[in-house]
Amino acid sequence: MLFTLWTAWISFTPSTLMPENGFVGFKNYASVMATRNFSVAYTNVVVFGFCFVALTTIMGLLLAILLDQRVRGESVLRTIFLYPMAVSFVVTGTIWSWLLNPGFGIQQLVRDLGWTEFRFDWLIDRDRAIYTLVIAAAWQASGFAMALFLAGLRSVDPEIVKAAQIDGAGPARIYRRVVLPSMGPIFIAVMVILLQNAIKTFDLVRALTGGGPGIATNLPATVVYDLMFQRGQLGRGSAAAVLMLLTLAIILIPYALYQRFRRTRA
Repeated sequence: MLFTLWTAWISFTPSTLMPENGFVGFKNYASVMATRNFSVAYTNVVVFGFCFVALTTIMGLLLAILLDQRVRGESVLRTIFLYPMAVSFVVTGTIWSWLLNPGFGIQQLVRDLGWTEFRFDWLIDRDRAIYTLVIAAAWQASGFAMALFLAGLRSVDPEIVKAAQIDGAGPARIYRRVVLPSMGPIFIAVMVILLQNAIKTFDLVRALTGGGPGIATNLPATVVYDLMFQRGQLGRGSAAAVLMLLTLAIILIPYALYQRFRRTRA
């Protein structure tokens, strides 16, 4: 809390390499928000956040439904699906940078198999590079979503499911009409956690794309890093950090109010 307050104070000062006294009002905020780097980063975080949450939620839900069928080797499959969570974003970014590198990754592998016109060069494409972050992040986080969804599926009252089966409902209809609607709070929790992770994403960007090509894959956290540690603009970097905190607050405050409302209704 104290560090947050200190960062907020620095954002109103003319600090550069070292903290300085003085007060410049919202000058740092205006300077940061006027840059193309800032606009690109916040456009990217919307695209990345939406695609990452959607893809991870779908993958996690499908994996959870698969495991909910009590398949043979469930414990092994669960371990495999959860394994990416144990890998750091730096390692994840490095691995996917190899896989997506058009010179020796997936593109080259497919071409070596005979499809010489195949292209999968998103990593160096300004318009598509952001989606490489989505792929890598969803691969790592889908196991987390799966674990929460599986816990939700296993907590559904079996009597309700049996009643639906007696009425003649098939498995697909039971999931669509009975099981999934009862998991609303879990869906909300998963999406909120994934959204805040998307906003805070930094190390994956540094390891996978470095923010490039150019600044095509910059996110708010990389803007903060660039201003503070590469340009030595402590005041502007602090302003960018506060703006990032406010973005997180837009997600977390409504969720906290929702949780409080649920507790009072219980």
